[in-house]
Amino acid sequence: MLKVAWSEAYAHPLPTGHRFPMEKYNLLPEQLLYEGVLTQENFFKPDLIDERWILSTHDPEYFRRLLSLDLTRSEIRASGFPLSSALVDRELELVSGSVQAAEYALSHGIGMNVAGGTHHAFSDRAEGFCLLNDLAVTANYLLGRQLASRVLIVDLDVHQGNGTAQIFSGATDVFTFSMHGARNYPHRKENSHLDIALADGTGDSEYLTVLDQTLPRIMEQFEPDFLIYQSGVDVLASDQLGRLSLSQNGVRKRDETVLSLAKKNGIPVMCCMGGGYSSRIRDIVDGHSHVFRLAQSLYF
Repeated sequence: MLKVAWSEAYAHPLPTGHRFPMEKYNLLPEQLLYEGVLTQENFFKPDLIDERWILSTHDPEYFRRLLSLDLTRSEIRASGFPLSSALVDRELELVSGSVQAAEYALSHGIGMNVAGGTHHAFSDRAEGFCLLNDLAVTANYLLGRQLASRVLIVDLDVHQGNGTAQIFSGATDVFTFSMHGARNYPHRKENSHLDIALADGTGDSEYLTVLDQTLPRIMEQFEPDFLIYQSGVDVLASDQLGRLSLSQNGVRKRDETVLSLAKKNGIPVMCCMGGGYSSRIRDIVDGHSHVFRLAQSLYF
């Protein structure tokens, strides 16, 4: 059975006018339930993981100050969120959800998190709506518990996974692949193991051709035994921050490429949602729904 992490905390309320669409974390499960893609039995509420796994990725002093709500004004501004204990609790559940979804993937081939994909969080600081890096914590958890030996992180959000790249700079047991908009945030990019920067306006055909030419080669050369997929939908043409021009069908084919390759090669995969900032919330929810539909049809 497909297991999907979800918590009411994911939709933590933000001040009116804040551009991050927190409501998608409630609307996405509702849409999947309405379609019959998922039932209530598919969802699980994350249990908080031991802090030692967060500290395997994040600087202890930064983590202590985050828990104490002791970040500076500039650090809070860089995070993009007004800091609160409820927001920190949300982040802890989000990270735990990705770790536990990865554990389910080991048994079922795939596990999913309705949230996650917080790839801008560095080891020692928050950035771009990301306080803790669930991708990195999940990878280090799998490696630390010897549940995997080579983890591939496929980041197809429109923004480069700069925090993930920094955390795994020089790593040989984690491979970071980021395919993103060349002129988009962050303006100062880090070095992933492989970065592909796409021009503004890149559409379905070019995007999918590049992915089809690149991902199988990475998997053949790196030989991962676990895959973490950041499936942001800010690549959509409708996205206010994205600058790329993928259609809904293009996003579906992108997700199908990743999941089909993982399944064909017998590699467990954990999917987390990443960004999406279309002006119509329906476009965001539809974009995120593709990967859940595909998970059900390909694996169950």
